Amino acid sequence: MTTDEKESRPRAIQAMAAPARQRPSNYPEPFAARMAGREKRALGDFFGLANFGVNLTRLAPGAQSALLHRHSRQDEFVYILEGAPTLVTETGAVVLAPGMCAGFPAGGEAHCLVNKTDTDALYLEIGDRTPGDCGAYPADDLEARLDAEGRWRFFHKDGRPY
Repeated sequence: MTTDEKESRPRAIQAMAAPARQRPSNYPEPFAARMAGREKRALGDFFGLANFGVNLTRLAPGAQSALLHRHSRQDEFVYILEGAPTLVTETGAVVLAPGMCAGFPAGGEAHCLVNKTDTDALYLEIGDRTPGDCGAYPADDLEARLDAEGRWRFFHKDGRPY
């Protein structure tokens, strides 16, 4: 972000006023299609935050937050604002409600949120931006590596790129 861009950004906004991401997912196909119904507003990027990210994420009925995953170096945290998404982990599932939160230490249990209800779910997701992070997806033939520019690169589990 340039100095002019930083100076032109407001100091505070209504979170829903931040632009929604144009691409619903960075995953390669066939995985990206599974993120239909997910809308993210990258609040951290909007304000030029470099050390951690904050997304305001809406899941339509039937949508999911991500593939079941874990990070090698990054911690993650979610705070539910509206709705009742189901937190799915490798060892079970629990329905969340507004005011509930969950944290996922780096290298911990794989997780994702799924909206199994007939109303939208809205939550904040917060994660650090530790260099050298990798994503593991135990239920899918997918691995992710964060490159030097901070972009995710995706590979099959045998190392072939997507």
